[in-house]
Amino acid sequence: MVETLQNLYLGFSIALSPSVLIYAFAGCIIGTLVGILPGVGPLAGISLLLPASFGLNATTAMVLLAGIYYGAMYGGSTTSILMRIPGEAASVMTCIDGYAMTRKGRAGPALAIAAIGSYFAGTVSVVGLMLLAPPLASFALRFGPPEYVALLLLGLLALAYMSGGSVPKALAMAALGLLLGMIGIDPMTGYFRFHYGLVELGDGIGVVPVAVGLFGLSEILLTAGQSTPPAVMKPRLRELLPSRQEWRDSVWSIGRGTVLGFLIGIIPGSAHIISSFVSYAVERRLSRHPERFGHGAVEGVAGPESANNSATSGAFVPMLALGVPSGPIPAVMLAAMMVHGISPGPLLIMQQPDLFWGFIASMYVGNVVLLILNLPLVGIFVNLLRIPYPFLYPAILVFSVVGVYAVNGSVVDVWIMAVMGVLGYLLRKFEFETAPIVLGLVLAPMLEMSLRQSLALSSGSYAVFVTRPIAATMLGLGLAILLLSLRPVFTRGLDWRRRLGLESKPSLGEEGKP
Repeated sequence: MVETLQNLYLGFSIALSPSVLIYAFAGCIIGTLVGILPGVGPLAGISLLLPASFGLNATTAMVLLAGIYYGAMYGGSTTSILMRIPGEAASVMTCIDGYAMTRKGRAGPALAIAAIGSYFAGTVSVVGLMLLAPPLASFALRFGPPEYVALLLLGLLALAYMSGGSVPKALAMAALGLLLGMIGIDPMTGYFRFHYGLVELGDGIGVVPVAVGLFGLSEILLTAGQSTPPAVMKPRLRELLPSRQEWRDSVWSIGRGTVLGFLIGIIPGSAHIISSFVSYAVERRLSRHPERFGHGAVEGVAGPESANNSATSGAFVPMLALGVPSGPIPAVMLAAMMVHGISPGPLLIMQQPDLFWGFIASMYVGNVVLLILNLPLVGIFVNLLRIPYPFLYPAILVFSVVGVYAVNGSVVDVWIMAVMGVLGYLLRKFEFETAPIVLGLVLAPMLEMSLRQSLALSSGSYAVFVTRPIAATMLGLGLAILLLSLRPVFTRGLDWRRRLGLESKPSLGEEGKP
């Protein structure tokens, strides 16, 4: 423990030096802006600014890129809460209850809870990264393709069950997302699937146009169809702070989101996206009033926002401890380390203590910087709601089109956003949840690749999923969840049998008693 504190002291002596502090501050500001702009996201932001880091030393470059990463996690909540447009994919779940709180005049508390939850989760998860990196990374390495298939299926079933709505509807929407994820070039054979002559679909359908269409554009269509548009909100200063009840409702959600996000972040994949879905589903299932979710439950903001920020630190565990990237963003940062002549892996802590502990300390500093940046800006962000809706909604529409087009410079993405907006409008009219579509789209490439790799390893035998203990355990849990979800169907069937008089009745004796 003493050695850890000494190393942390070394890290802070590096992180608080003026040059590193300036780049940490710059990374946080850039990341926040990247998160606010719909369609950019942390991966695009880091990729675009990667060449700018080549002239820096390795520690400063990593601090800059990490600041962009978790700054984007903070910033993505702003447009999600105020306009129902996810700034990046991890903020999809925040749209649901965050925007509902805005419609109730509680945008200030929603933004404040998101900022404070993100700060707490980011700080605690850095402690976890510092203390638990080697053992947790070793466990993550035990996951092979069969385990990933079982994990992803378990995740889909668990989220459908914990959504609180109709399980068949949720699974149908997740299946639709999986089907959309099949579009594009087959990663194993190179075959161009379901492209219908559009070369732009070679990389598949992007998450950004789907998310912006399903959440942002569909909201505009729904509001435009109302006979009386929503009233313009004029927030007061005292309404910018969460109430005591909102604090009480948020505390445990922030704690659970922090733990879930960190653990999910260690597992390879789009952890910051998946963790927000899992956290929202858990909060809805554990809530005493699940009917409030979707209508402005503060737990629906606190949990997912804490989870996606905690997952950013969890994603660094295998990257720093073993040199194994757990997703596309850590992979880009790993490439930046290699450009600077750093060999990531188990020897990194011993051979480059300045880099490792400076990076850890900079994350503590970055979380404080982000809290200082975001809390004073809550009032400024909320004042955007004073713009009358006839002016605000066209501006949001233009903002969405520009953001979606900027990702790949493709008009096809804009058309995808438009189609998804109409689809989202229709689905919400028929009371279908649209969030599982985004989850299915994110998981489809990983699920397909893991399934085909598993079958290649086993020469086409599906027994590989039950002969490996971890995979078999997770599939067993998935089956149990599926059976639990079918219980209401059997209950309704028995109820109808009773109503129709089809249940067998006990025979009566001579005295009229059974």
